[in-house]
Amino acid sequence: MPYWVSTVLLILGIYIAISIALYYLQDYMLFKPEKLPEDFQFDYENQETKEYNLETRDGAIINGLRFFPKGESKGVVLYLKGNSKSIKGWGKFAVDFTRHGYNVLMVDYRGFGKSTGKRSQKAIKRDLQKVYDKIKERTSEDRIILYGRSLGSGFATKLASLNNPKMLILDAPYYSLTKVTARYAPFMPLSVLLKYPLPTYKWLKYVQCPIHIIHGTHDKLIPYKSSVKLAQINPKLTKIHTVIGGGHKNLNNFESYHKMLDDIINSQPKTIDLESTSINVIHSSKKKA
Repeated sequence: MPYWVSTVLLILGIYIAISIALYYLQDYMLFKPEKLPEDFQFDYENQETKEYNLETRDGAIINGLRFFPKGESKGVVLYLKGNSKSIKGWGKFAVDFTRHGYNVLMVDYRGFGKSTGKRSQKAIKRDLQKVYDKIKERTSEDRIILYGRSLGSGFATKLASLNNPKMLILDAPYYSLTKVTARYAPFMPLSVLLKYPLPTYKWLKYVQCPIHIIHGTHDKLIPYKSSVKLAQINPKLTKIHTVIGGGHKNLNNFESYHKMLDDIINSQPKTIDLESTSINVIHSSKKKA
């Protein structure tokens, strides 16, 4: 066998082996769950909570935690977290919404915290729709805010595309998970290998509620430009909020982030009389003869 043929076969074999490894190991690379014992007691200083367990049609248990505001409730924020740990640690962010008078519901995906069941993109989408339906049994959709953080931004967008919440807030969202992973494995056939492509950009065009995107300019995991691209998909409903200097995990450490949340949650949408603006004025540098 010619040397060049054996070399090509060796490279091809290595390529196939890496592809197979990526397919079977991607769950371990993508998800970083923290598992909690069934008798674990959630406890947060100065926050009132209630724990829920929701059984799915395939027998899995989805564990969730509800955080209560101090006064009268304005509605519910369904907070879909990132890919690490459990709601035990994510719970500390609930205060950013309860202080505005909203209940906050956080749930752990399958295999996280106390939640059980075999994980897949389809199963997680089905679980979250069931959670959303349970919320609708207690309140109207115009009182539901969907908040998706990082990994959760794709699932939040999918939910918003199938339902009619008050608004959708995306925190450090990705254009698609395929695009994110392609930065680290540019030569791999990820569109075929990925079990969780999470094409946020496809789902976003079907969302009919106000869309708010929050992203830091120094995000090294999911570049700021991904949010700029997402904002162009459904521009009439989308507003992008930029945290100057913000990274991927520290937006809550910026005062500007909390001011943005305040504006997003508490401001009433206004209708602009475009006929009274300069929208139809064409700016030209050409001089008339």
